[in-house]
Amino acid sequence: MTWTELVMGAAPAQDDRPAVTDVRTGEVLSHAAFARRVTHVAAGLRRHGLRYGDRVLVDLPFGAGLAVAVHSVAWSGGVAVLRSSGAARMMIAHRGYDPDAVDVQHVFTMEPASGAKPFGELMGERTVEFGPLAGPALSVDGERILHHDELAGDLRKLATRLLVGPDDVVLAAVSDAFKGLRVLDLAMMAGAQVVIAHEPSLIGCRVLAHEHAATLVVAPYELARRLLGDPTLRVVDERAVVSSLAL
Repeated sequence: MTWTELVMGAAPAQDDRPAVTDVRTGEVLSHAAFARRVTHVAAGLRRHGLRYGDRVLVDLPFGAGLAVAVHSVAWSGGVAVLRSSGAARMMIAHRGYDPDAVDVQHVFTMEPASGAKPFGELMGERTVEFGPLAGPALSVDGERILHHDELAGDLRKLATRLLVGPDDVVLAAVSDAFKGLRVLDLAMMAGAQVVIAHEPSLIGCRVLAHEHAATLVVAPYELARRLLGDPTLRVVDERAVVSSLAL
């Protein structure tokens, strides 16, 4: 089972239960909706020329859009590179990008931008029903490439350590996109819900934890330390979700 297949594996059972709540945008995606977007966008990427092993620059803040974009690239057979510059087949950005810093054939943006196509254009009627069986999937720095089996295997090990279940609500108050992606992957694989905090603070996390009945918070060490003490809330240092990948 590939990385993205593992993440989307709970969709049939969880269906329309909330999977991702993005506090910054207000967007809420169910497990089924997330899987639908990933498979449809993957088809759109292929329709625009993406081939197996092609790189796609992904320059987005941590949120529902980032997760959809990264897993769509991986499901289509490409390699998502979490950078704002470099050479690749395509680029997916939030709004602005530097044309002089990238060498790409197509740019898709979440918000209107000069010289770019809307990300929504990738959503068509067709889907990619089956993703790649294995191979490269993700790069954080543009140099080291993480493969599907490596990411999936690490995710399974992470699940045995953090014990996330389908009834959990995970508050992701992380400091960077890759750590956030791992938290989201873990929660979705377990059939749980993840709430993505925006510019998290101590008070903000406490408010969100109360509003969403969070059972687990993943945060940077100092913030995690200050959140300790609530008997209804498990707190995890964000370094735990990436340490086994040496990132």
